[in-house]
Amino acid sequence: MTKVLIADDSIAVRKVAERLLIEAGFGVTLAANGEEALAYLTKETPDLVVSDVIMPDKSGYEVCAFVRAQRALADTPVLLISGIVNDEVTKQAESCHADGVLKKPFQGTSLRDRVVELLAKRQSAAAPAKQSIEKVTDSIEPIQSAPVSDEQVETYRRAVARLKPLEEELLVERDRATRSAQRVALLEGQVGRVQEVESILSREREQIAQLKKQLAEADSATARVQELESALKTERERMGEAKKQASLAEGLGDRVRELEADLQKERDGRVQQTTRLTELQKDASRVQELEATLHAERQAAAQLVEQMAEMEQAVTRSQVLAKQLEQEQERTSDLTRRVAESEQVSAQVRVLEQALAAEQRKNSDLAVRLSEAERASQRAQESGSLLQTERDRNSLLAKRVTDAEQATEQATKRFEELAIKLGEIAGLASQLGSGKRRF
Repeated sequence: MTKVLIADDSIAVRKVAERLLIEAGFGVTLAANGEEALAYLTKETPDLVVSDVIMPDKSGYEVCAFVRAQRALADTPVLLISGIVNDEVTKQAESCHADGVLKKPFQGTSLRDRVVELLAKRQSAAAPAKQSIEKVTDSIEPIQSAPVSDEQVETYRRAVARLKPLEEELLVERDRATRSAQRVALLEGQVGRVQEVESILSREREQIAQLKKQLAEADSATARVQELESALKTERERMGEAKKQASLAEGLGDRVRELEADLQKERDGRVQQTTRLTELQKDASRVQELEATLHAERQAAAQLVEQMAEMEQAVTRSQVLAKQLEQEQERTSDLTRRVAESEQVSAQVRVLEQALAAEQRKNSDLAVRLSEAERASQRAQESGSLLQTERDRNSLLAKRVTDAEQATEQATKRFEELAIKLGEIAGLASQLGSGKRRF
């Protein structure tokens, strides 16, 4: 049976590749990293090697260079797999003499077709060599049957004596070439990793530049907030003075009726807000039910994750790259937080602008009414105090309604995000489950 070695640090990729090749009738051996692959290659000679490009200890380029440096494995086909296939990856694969690069995740039967193609090429290349060996053997047989003189024997002995030091020199040169090839492959793999890290860092820097731009816009919005707050404070002071004058002035009967009508409107608004608050409370109870359902789904997902964790070994990435990425991510998260704060400030700006416009309209109305007012009856004062009480209650209810709406929106968003993640985990678990049933 044809033997294929698969080296990849992802258990999901290994399982998918194993299933595809076993269904095609191949014998498969799995390696979780480059070190395991090299340890296997020092003992066994597979018919084909499939290796991931980026692995924690030894890269796919180093595995390919090791195969090419061994006399028994030099003609073994090596197929590299990578999540990103670009010009740089292709050049690295050519430099280590790989037989091709295949993008993952695998599409359909692409892996199986490529493996069959490489094995067919190897068999077709081995056929002419076998024929040439048979021809040489046929030509040697008549020479061996011919009589040999003493001079020829002496000549053969001298040639053999000269052959031994030449063979030793050849072995030394081969060892040097092997070490040089391994070192070159290692350096090329490191160059590939550095370039990938540089591309990741460049993307992170672009995101940071965009966040800095948004932060500058937020700073300008903060200045605008301060100006509006000062203007609002001035308008409120004017309105306070107008209210004091209105409390001292006498109102007419029409004013009393207007206050009563406003009071009725405020009461109607309070009833509507109470109804809305009741609906929001119902929604909140529904959110609690959804959270309970989500908790049950999380437990099921946790069980699936534990099953996946039993099949997959923990791998460690390069510490230097992790530190750099962690620093960039911390900067990005900090800038994101500042952008979020700036967006909240912008929202406060809009709210303050609306409040300022409302206060200005109220101030103008009070000025007109003060010019027309001559008296304020006791009933008007009582109605005004009652109206103020109702307004305070309505403002409190409006705040509670706003808080409840925000809590409901946050809970809904959180539920949707968790539902999406749960769907992804369930899909991966179903794929793994179907793969187990096939095995």
